[in-house]
Amino acid sequence: MPSNVAALRFPFVRVLLPRTRLAYIHVRNLLSDAKRDRSARVSGYVAVWLPEEFVVFYLVRGEVVNATIMDAAGARAAGIATALDRIPSEPEYGDICFHEADELQLACMFASQSRPDEPWPAGMKVSDPAELFPYLNAMTFDGFTEIVADGTVNYLIFANGAVQRAFLSTTHHGTTADRVAKMFAREGRMEGTQVLRWTGLDPLPVQAPPALVQAYRELAAALVEKLDADGQTSAAAIAERARQNLVDAHPVLGGFSFNGRPADDVIADTSQLTGAVGAWLKEFLFAAGDHESSSPETLLRDITWGRRHMFQRAGLYELLPWKVV
Repeated sequence: MPSNVAALRFPFVRVLLPRTRLAYIHVRNLLSDAKRDRSARVSGYVAVWLPEEFVVFYLVRGEVVNATIMDAAGARAAGIATALDRIPSEPEYGDICFHEADELQLACMFASQSRPDEPWPAGMKVSDPAELFPYLNAMTFDGFTEIVADGTVNYLIFANGAVQRAFLSTTHHGTTADRVAKMFAREGRMEGTQVLRWTGLDPLPVQAPPALVQAYRELAAALVEKLDADGQTSAAAIAERARQNLVDAHPVLGGFSFNGRPADDVIADTSQLTGAVGAWLKEFLFAAGDHESSSPETLLRDITWGRRHMFQRAGLYELLPWKVV
């Protein structure tokens, strides 16, 4: 992806919100409406161009399922809540758009902004289609390419070296082959064309909802606070030690903190997040709980009762050795 993303145009099926000044749009309301409004319950992307960042929210049937951020440090996946926090509440600068798009295209967009691309052979002129396509065909390439030309971002999906699907931002008419050829020709100025490739293409990952992430963080904090109030003054230290013991097996626990260190971003699906929290709960409560004065069942029931339905849907209680509800 080029460093200058301000002028880039991505493929779309339908424009739901044309590129507009960010100051005119409340992003959280826009994303909420996409979930509630039947006509806006589509798959697509909300792209936000900020002065020093480029943020993309990926939606599947109206639900925000993932996000990416591009800034001076590069492009990467981001927690949905983290991406939302990057949007100023009263922005003076920036643009936003909301476009409907094929879910396969969303997978390409996400992969290109969250995975490093694969290098081409030294000396290969990838901007020349006479070299590019025969090479991909000869190696029976399976994956996709991202082609940036004249400010348009385009994706070609390959199987056994042949193009199977194309998502093009170009305004040219004609067959897919004609449009791709015109995109490369650009009146003979091929040198400015950027072509990147990635082997394989996984479905768009679905992150755990931000509300569930926050609920788990508040659950962990409440347990430590309750045990500390009950006289277990080393509860925070035990909680952090349990986290450190498990973080290699459950990297998502890097998103929790009990010793004042900044918590990492949480980027995980519901199953990964719930499995990590369940493992931490077992280790922490076995080590820190006073099983004579307050059983883990009672402690968890008291603290989780208000959100028990959320935790039940996530499958948390099924991972615990105690019957809570």
